Amino acid sequence: MRDQLGGLRVLLTSQRRAAELGSALERRGATIIHAPVLSTIPHADDERLLAATQALIADPPDVLVVTTGIGFRGWIEAADAAGLARDLLAALGGTRILARGPKAKGAIQQAGLTAEWTAESEQAAEVGEYLTDQGVDGLHVAVQHHGSGDDGLDGLFERGGARVSPVVVYRVGPSPDPEAVARGVALVADREVEAVVFTSAPMAAEFLAQARARGRLAEVVAACGPSGDVLAATVGPVTAGPLREAGIDPLVPDRFRLGALVRELVKALSTRAAARVTTPAGTLVVRARAAHLDGSPLPLTPASLTVLRLLAQAEGSVVSRAAILAELPGGSTNPHTAEMAVARLREAPGLRGIVQTVIKRGYRLDVSPQ
Repeated sequence: MRDQLGGLRVLLTSQRRAAELGSALERRGATIIHAPVLSTIPHADDERLLAATQALIADPPDVLVVTTGIGFRGWIEAADAAGLARDLLAALGGTRILARGPKAKGAIQQAGLTAEWTAESEQAAEVGEYLTDQGVDGLHVAVQHHGSGDDGLDGLFERGGARVSPVVVYRVGPSPDPEAVARGVALVADREVEAVVFTSAPMAAEFLAQARARGRLAEVVAACGPSGDVLAATVGPVTAGPLREAGIDPLVPDRFRLGALVRELVKALSTRAAARVTTPAGTLVVRARAAHLDGSPLPLTPASLTVLRLLAQAEGSVVSRAAILAELPGGSTNPHTAEMAVARLREAPGLRGIVQTVIKRGYRLDVSPQ
């Protein structure tokens, strides 16, 4: 798998689940750069969370909306640490529970409760529409939120006449590494990465805010645009919202899961190779900053990589010395410069036998029929 994304650099902007996402991409050969734009702060010892929990035990809600699996589990764990879990679960035993998606539903079931309904789209808007269509006037509605806020649910239910009790189980804070964020913005603006990945709307919004603060927002938008070199990707449509508002149309998988995101990233980025050819030594993949032969990275200088890219793009046709000289830095017109560049290229493992000289014409790769 390592030649799928070999030589590509991917910027991750999340802190939560960044290791899982990064490992999945690294197994496919990508180089991961971390720039967490926000931190996740648990509420396990937060007095406000415990106060909200005690209030719901004393006054159970008619309806509970669970927006995230990790958030709901964190709530139960925090209640357990405070000796309130049994009372909380008992209080929720007669409550109608709505889940924003399968992960939230799974966490509800794990706690021994049952979700009455689950949103297929996994979007808060669908939950809001479902409940308000049934009518919420006079109901006590509790909403378990993620760190970015209520997605408009609190206000929507209040306007419908409900009494709303928000429960925030974790919140977002400032970046744990502001310098990494600054480097990340520069890498995207300068098109020095092939992809930038977002897993929450607040992180996407904050990344854009950091780019704006550094005067590089227009460059970031251009780099991630249709004619840019950087692929912006999000885990779902909610996360994509801030990017779309800024003029970026990101990659969004059909299923809003990290696994689906990884598959779509691999599919999209693997086609961004400058050239991919089959040789007697294995499949050769050449990208902007690296090349792999039969899955193994090739130790190449920038000049050697330039020559190899020309040969691979020719797909077995002859590339003249003049064409090589035109692409090499320095502007030399001496044919010996091209000969030396090819000689250094042949020093890379596996290339000596497939980089061939065509007398009086130039050089070619020994490309096998597809």
